[in-house]
Amino acid sequence: MHALRSQGWLKIVGLVALVVVGGCAGPNVHKAPVEDRGTSRSQPTAATADAAPAKPLPGAENAGKPGYYSVKPGDTLIRIGLDNGQSWKDIARWNMLDNPNVIEVGQVLRVVSPNAVASENGVTTRPVASSTVTPVAVPAPAASVASSPASAASPAAKPVASAPVAPASAATASAATAAEDDLAFIWPTTGNLIAGFDEAKNKGLDLGGKTGDAVLAAADGRVVYAGAGLRGYGNLLILKHNNTYLTAYAHNQTLLVKEDQSVRKGQKIAEMGSSDADRVKLHFEIRRQGKPVDPAKYLPNR
Repeated sequence: MHALRSQGWLKIVGLVALVVVGGCAGPNVHKAPVEDRGTSRSQPTAATADAAPAKPLPGAENAGKPGYYSVKPGDTLIRIGLDNGQSWKDIARWNMLDNPNVIEVGQVLRVVSPNAVASENGVTTRPVASSTVTPVAVPAPAASVASSPASAASPAAKPVASAPVAPASAATASAATAAEDDLAFIWPTTGNLIAGFDEAKNKGLDLGGKTGDAVLAAADGRVVYAGAGLRGYGNLLILKHNNTYLTAYAHNQTLLVKEDQSVRKGQKIAEMGSSDADRVKLHFEIRRQGKPVDPAKYLPNR
């Protein structure tokens, strides 16, 4: 019995040895993958190296110029319009946007009218064609009958030099800016003040009231936005009063005017509500050239 078992084990060992030897001598079918460091995938291929550079985003050549804005993550055309004191429709038209809901991070948009001049501090003024003054020679007065020949032969009087004239565009722009700064606002509702202006936390005034209370236009203007497309504002109205000022009215229950509609100071434009807010209130902003300013400094004393 022991002899038979020994022979059996010898046969098994022999077979295993043959398999091992055969495996070493034959091709390795299941060869483990090995990185070829001479042609690593991390290195660019000829096709990659010769590939055309990425196409620049629209308006990239205007980045950093006055009157232009580079789109940032989270931006919408409504927000860009509010922050630059413009109608989102105007911005879409100036930039020939086929779909105003589609803008790309890094895209550069014109945010002032093509017919306006943007100064270094961001103030825009309408250009006025400068009038060219052509000097006209003033003829010499006719000699009197009693004048002597010598006086008659005297040279003609020289033209009167005209006083220097200031450029019409600068004077007109200055007058227009002064007139716009004199815009008189009224309180948009009779509610009590809940929260004052804080440039970092609250870009306007929060005014209390009851659902359905009247919200009034603070000055004559045009509706440049009516809707709920700006997060945190609920049902929102934005009025443009001139090239300097916008006003915003947020958290309304009902909007009573439409975009592009003209409104008068004191006109009821909405009803107070609590849309996108924790309570019934009106959030009211005044924006000067897109920058939030403290409305309390522009409103009359109560």
